[in-house]
Amino acid sequence: MACFERASPSLKKILLKIYRAEKPLEIDHHLHEFGSVEYHIQSSVSDPHLAYLSISMPLLSQGDLLSYGISRYTAEMIKGISSDVVEIVEPAKAGYQLTLGLHFAKIPRNKDPVKIITDISAVQATILSSQLKEMLQKVNYDDTYQGMHKPIKLVYHPREPFYVIRQPQKIITVFPMRFKEYSDVIIATAFFQELMDVGISEKWAKAPPCCWSPIPPPELRGESFEDLSTNGGFVTFDIAPRHIKGKRLDKTAWNLLNFYAYVKYHVKCTKGFIQRRMRKRLDSLVEVLQKPNLEEDEHTKMVQGCRRSRKWVKLPKSKFLKRKCGEFIKKIKRIRFRLKIQGFLRFRQRWLKIPKFSSSMKYTKLN
Repeated sequence: MACFERASPSLKKILLKIYRAEKPLEIDHHLHEFGSVEYHIQSSVSDPHLAYLSISMPLLSQGDLLSYGISRYTAEMIKGISSDVVEIVEPAKAGYQLTLGLHFAKIPRNKDPVKIITDISAVQATILSSQLKEMLQKVNYDDTYQGMHKPIKLVYHPREPFYVIRQPQKIITVFPMRFKEYSDVIIATAFFQELMDVGISEKWAKAPPCCWSPIPPPELRGESFEDLSTNGGFVTFDIAPRHIKGKRLDKTAWNLLNFYAYVKYHVKCTKGFIQRRMRKRLDSLVEVLQKPNLEEDEHTKMVQGCRRSRKWVKLPKSKFLKRKCGEFIKKIKRIRFRLKIQGFLRFRQRWLKIPKFSSSMKYTKLN
């Protein structure tokens, strides 16, 4: 699922439209969603009290465990939404794995109809979660290989398979990680290492331990090379029996199904955060570079104002020439020549020397 919500927003909108309509609606709508999921919603004016919802979706595993379609456990989970409202139609319509008959008129008055329709819209999540729950609870113990159970390949999305391996004291789930861009690999690798460090802490001691490795774990020996060729390594979770007891089973199964989506969401948010920080840093640097230019402009304006005021002041020629020569000499002293010019010292002593001015009036010393 592209999002973390169990209910399909588009399917929920259509079902609420049928339920809230004052007059019966004629609807024959096909809806496609992420994960090769297809919904077919039908509502007829001739039968306004009954709507049909057909679902087509790939199974998690193509093995013998779930090759026959929807299991009894999954059917019980679907009926548990509301036994009066939801009815499983057998056989399902051609091209679909499951067809549900929805009796909106039978929704109990003491229950929230929006909540029931939201649960019906999450039927795909219910099917997937029930399939994974059944695998976590019941695995073929006779199917072993060198003292270990064979890994079960679960394909939720064609490019995102993961594996479930049953062992005597725990269940191992392995996620091969693949990314398109190299920057995503760097962010995800740092995230996996952080997960490992957090899992060691006492605060998260009850959470399933996480392990990341750039090479396949030994439990996946014998799998195809295409499934084991990754650029983001392998993430492994060790699920203990306490993680699948009672209500924890549903939460654990849902978190495993959405682990790929959660990693992609984290990578996307991290890249956005880095880009925002870079823009702020760039703006601050531009302000620093522009600030001296503004100060220079203000300084030049002040100097120009002083020059204009100096025009009104009359100074003697001797003082004026001394000041000009002094400023010129200071400018020359600031220049640092890398190459020594021969004869420049003589030129400076002869031509850049401050002239001495004598007064026109002479005084004689009296004895």
